[in-house]
Amino acid sequence: MGQPIVFISHFTVKAGKLDPLKLLAQEVATRLEAEKPHTLVYLNYLTGRGTQATFVHVFADPEAMDLHFEGADERSRAAFESMDPIGWEVYGQPSEAASGTMRQMATSAGVPLTIHPDYMAGFVRPSARKTDAS
Repeated sequence: MGQPIVFISHFTVKAGKLDPLKLLAQEVATRLEAEKPHTLVYLNYLTGRGTQATFVHVFADPEAMDLHFEGADERSRAAFESMDPIGWEVYGQPSEAASGTMRQMATSAGVPLTIHPDYMAGFVRPSARKTDAS
């Protein structure tokens, strides 16, 4: 098994598109939770006054990231109707296929892609368990 990967994407929300984006984000989160069991974390955040959105993904390994990217073209097209990319960050070493796809998308969108491949240490916990000491 490979090392974990964190993928963070940043976007500017298009004028008048915040409400449709919120609906889409909920729909996509529900679909991903059901259809992408190897995606450990998928979280969406709004910043500014709803003018920017950030999406955080965590994958156990490069293979899980590759599985998540299957069908991403459809999800991206829908999302780009409501927002424009600002840039992407990757922490960990994605597969060559995922790296190539992300580089191509970043180049096409004219935004930076930063990959920090050197994993040092840490863990991914599948769920937090409440104990008497918590």
